[in-house]
Amino acid sequence: MEQPRRITDSFPRRRRRRGPGRPPGRLKNKKNKDEDKDKVQVKLRDCPRAPSQPSPDPALLEMLRRFDLSWEYGPCTGITRLQRWERAQELGLKPPGPIRDALLEHRDNPDVTY
Repeated sequence: MEQPRRITDSFPRRRRRRGPGRPPGRLKNKKNKDEDKDKVQVKLRDCPRAPSQPSPDPALLEMLRRFDLSWEYGPCTGITRLQRWERAQELGLKPPGPIRDALLEHRDNPDVTY
């Protein structure tokens, strides 16, 4: 009985070439590890941090998730939640008012906006 063919049987095997003086499976050693750590710490200190925003209420996020998943207000890909709400209002689909209020209240929070 013949064994089933595998997809890997159709492609030739390639082996990696080792560089001179390097053992297989190992990367080059860094000259000074402490120096690299100092560079990383300096970079982290220099980066400006975005102002931390308080996470929205889980009940609010659940309400927005239900709004996202309901097809009666149209597709939600490629637009913000507020744009979707306004489009549904223009089409006469009567989206829930508390959704719009929450979106306007948390306009700067990307967890709520998108």
